[in-house]
Amino acid sequence: MGKLLQKPKVTEKIVQEVAIGGDSPLKYVAFKMVDLKKGDVYEEALGKLEVCVVALTGRITVTDFSQTFMNIGRRASVFEKIPTDSVYVSNDTSFRVMAESDGVRVALCYAPSDNKLPTVLISAEDNSTEQRGKYSNQRMVHNILPDSVDTANSLLVVEVYTEGGNWSSYPPHKHDQENLPAESYLEESYYHEMNPEQGFVFQRVYTDDRSIDETMTVENRDVVLVPAGYHPVGVPDGYTSYYLNVMAGPVRTWNFHNDPAHEWILNRK
Repeated sequence: MGKLLQKPKVTEKIVQEVAIGGDSPLKYVAFKMVDLKKGDVYEEALGKLEVCVVALTGRITVTDFSQTFMNIGRRASVFEKIPTDSVYVSNDTSFRVMAESDGVRVALCYAPSDNKLPTVLISAEDNSTEQRGKYSNQRMVHNILPDSVDTANSLLVVEVYTEGGNWSSYPPHKHDQENLPAESYLEESYYHEMNPEQGFVFQRVYTDDRSIDETMTVENRDVVLVPAGYHPVGVPDGYTSYYLNVMAGPVRTWNFHNDPAHEWILNRK
């Protein structure tokens, strides 16, 4: 298993955990996936981190002990392909998530932060939805925390659906240079799910100088880390890919650079 591929862990509530420092190569992005049954509670004090609490599946109540958002969440499966509700909570705040149903999956998307902002409910209706790509590069996107809103200090969060036989994050692009306006520096994580769940996708992460060059078979509920480089995803026929992207860096702007070797595909007739 490559250092960029994180397999699910069998714990009581936390299924995936990527912490800043430790074994992770990321300095700006942290991530947890939490599974809860009805009545279960997850609570955390943030310190110098901000978080986007995404109600991936099931219904939850989220509080920062000042504001409470009750019974949020819109779907039993991510493959209903409809947007869901999320809550942004800023640094130096505690928050609690309570499961209001069984089958709760909560994605906790973190980035360093020291500028305290208001807690905000990001409703499903607040998500912008778009279709990207053409030919065999088509995907559907739910923008939860895009760079067009000022809800967060650093976090960017997006959901992407790619049907079988298509490529996503393609042509290969990267955002690992502080070279604005041409390119921004953003680390990234991918949380993957498959439908049917025995499926897999292929993801490659590589840099121009090949100091990073890993091609991974990614299965249901795996996490892939992208500290730098290009990061395309290919989906085999018969399966649908879902992934949740978390991005963060010094400047909260998503400006990417395509791999020149493959950029020609954008100009096909």
